[in-house]
Amino acid sequence: MKSLVTAVSAIAMLVAAPSAFAQTITNEELLERLERLEQQNAELREEVRSLRAEEGIVRVPDTSAEAATNNRNGFVSTNVDYSYRILDHAEDISTKPVVQLRARQNGDLTSSLTLSGQITALANIQQSNRDSKFGYLMRHPTSANQIGENVSEAVIHSANLAVTAQLNDWITGYVELQYSPEQSFGSGTITSLGRNQIEARQAYMIFGNLDASPLYAAIGKLYTPFGLNDSVSPFTNSTNWHAFAGLAYGAQVGYVQDGLMLRAMAIQGGAQFRAHNVPVSGTSVPSRVNNFAFDGNYTFALSDENSAMVGASYTHGSAYCQAYPVFHFNPCDENNPAWSVYGRANFGPLELLGEFASTTKDWPGSAVPDPTNPLSQYEAQRTHAFTLGGRYGFGDQHPNGRYLNAVSLEFSNFRAGDDGAPWERQNQLVLGYSRFVGENINLFAELVHVEGFAPLNFVSGGNFPDGSTWSDRDATTDVLLFGAQAAF
Repeated sequence: MKSLVTAVSAIAMLVAAPSAFAQTITNEELLERLERLEQQNAELREEVRSLRAEEGIVRVPDTSAEAATNNRNGFVSTNVDYSYRILDHAEDISTKPVVQLRARQNGDLTSSLTLSGQITALANIQQSNRDSKFGYLMRHPTSANQIGENVSEAVIHSANLAVTAQLNDWITGYVELQYSPEQSFGSGTITSLGRNQIEARQAYMIFGNLDASPLYAAIGKLYTPFGLNDSVSPFTNSTNWHAFAGLAYGAQVGYVQDGLMLRAMAIQGGAQFRAHNVPVSGTSVPSRVNNFAFDGNYTFALSDENSAMVGASYTHGSAYCQAYPVFHFNPCDENNPAWSVYGRANFGPLELLGEFASTTKDWPGSAVPDPTNPLSQYEAQRTHAFTLGGRYGFGDQHPNGRYLNAVSLEFSNFRAGDDGAPWERQNQLVLGYSRFVGENINLFAELVHVEGFAPLNFVSGGNFPDGSTWSDRDATTDVLLFGAQAAF
């Protein structure tokens, strides 16, 4: 009975004097204590999880708020900005693995699998001063594609589907499928079944975690670390890209930290998918890893908003080693190395880029060896390409930094032969306008002027009975093009 009276008295005191209790523990202090307890609980759970992992015990599910955020989209998710960057054919061409590692570091990939896709639709008209000779290289320049002196098209230029897999904290897998009948090596026209195939454009694994180490490695089919090869044009690739951008099987290692990027790649020999060819026992059979490339560049800040990047590359075996008559994927007698220097500067909305690439030796196939052929007067030359361009953005900026509108102007050239030779050169000038109606949708228009017609196959002749060549340094092509590139 006495204890009951005591309890009632205590309750009465609390009811009668709430202010005294408030002075003891305020609401703010109570919330702070709860937050500390939650933090301590999270730390304890992490310690238990680590201990169990070290001892091989079944993993304890992570129920923290951070984990819930990182996995908010479950096993499969999409990110349209990442999709545009990883599937864009005009920018970050040779650095896609670094783009992916940085996307992981920034938390852009929020699930085990990230699905990506893009589609590019085009409508254009083209005019040439030569019958069936169009030097515009975004479609293969053969009579299977262009007949007469005026052509037009309304097509799907390319479509891609890709999967990026976060296999664990250190391993990333990537597979990219591509449909591109206009640039397919299949025979026939763009309606032929052989040119309407889907290929694995890239497929590789990356081993790296930029939060833990600036080093990474990749193995598979991927773009090689040679040159910049980027373009400021909204759609059309530069002639540097067409001449020197490499795609090959191999193993790549890299270092990325504080503006410095160093990359090296051991490349499968033989005639690779793009821009690499080193003989293997006198053949083009890729049965030996006997080619390589390395690249280094450095980006430094000029101010809070301005930056500049300079870089250089070297490859042991370029594509320009074949003898006359030149034909895709034929073997070479010996390798022909190449080098590249490039730079990019950003001054707020203004971007400038430049690049020069060249072989170190003459291209044997750039000369006709038959003294009875009148074209034999031209000597073999080193092959080189040059690009200079600028782009200015205006209007609102999207969260990813892209401007709503942009205008661009880019000149690039490909030097394939001796002065005055029909295959001497092919110059390209592109005036472009783009409008990003979203982070992932680019509507664009281009005016393109091309001087020269110098396709790689039979560039100096060998395909006609009379010994003539289909190359023509005085051929011109003009293109008016409209298109849309959308990522999803």
